[in-house]
Amino acid sequence: MIRRYIPRTVVSDADAALFREAIGPVRELDPVAPAPRAAPPKPEARSFQRDEEEALRLSHESPFEAALDVFGESLEYLRDGLPPKLLKRLKRGHFSVQDELDLHRMNRAQAEAVLRMFLAESRKRGWRCLRIVHGKGLGSGEAGPVLKAMVDRFLRLRGDVLAFASAPAREGGSGAVVVLLAD
Repeated sequence: MIRRYIPRTVVSDADAALFREAIGPVRELDPVAPAPRAAPPKPEARSFQRDEEEALRLSHESPFEAALDVFGESLEYLRDGLPPKLLKRLKRGHFSVQDELDLHRMNRAQAEAVLRMFLAESRKRGWRCLRIVHGKGLGSGEAGPVLKAMVDRFLRLRGDVLAFASAPAREGGSGAVVVLLAD
C-alpha cells in the first residue's frame, strides 16, 4: 500500500466560525469502551515438562524386557498414598472412559510418541479416565508383548497417573488398560 502525503490546509478562524454556524449545535459522543482483551494463554507447568523429559530419558535407558517378568496377564498400578479402594473402583468400571487410544500396528517408538501426545491432549481437555488399547502381544513372538510392557513402564513413570488397571473383559481385557489421571 502506497501512502501519499496530503498537506494539511490551514483553516482560518473566520472559516471555522462559519462552519460551526452552518452545522449548528453538536453533541459530544460518549467515549467508546476499549475492545476486550483476548484471554491470555493457559500457563503450562514447567515441572510437567521436566517430568515428561525425565520419563522419556528413563524409558530409553531401562530395557522393557525386565518388566515382562514382573507382570502376568493383567496390569495394575496405584500411586503410593492413594486408597486401594480407588484401584478396585477403576477395575470394576466405576469411572466413565472419556477417550480411547488404539496402539495396534505401531512399533514401540511410534506408540510411545502417540501415547505421550494423547496424554498431553487429554490433560488439556480435562479428561480424567482413558482407555489405552495395547493388544495382548500375540504377534510379538518370544519377545513377549512389547507394547503392553512399554505402556506399563511408561504410565508408572508419569506423575499425573493416579492408577491404571487392565480393562474389563468386555472392554479389551488384558489387551487394554483403563487409566485414571490427576486433576
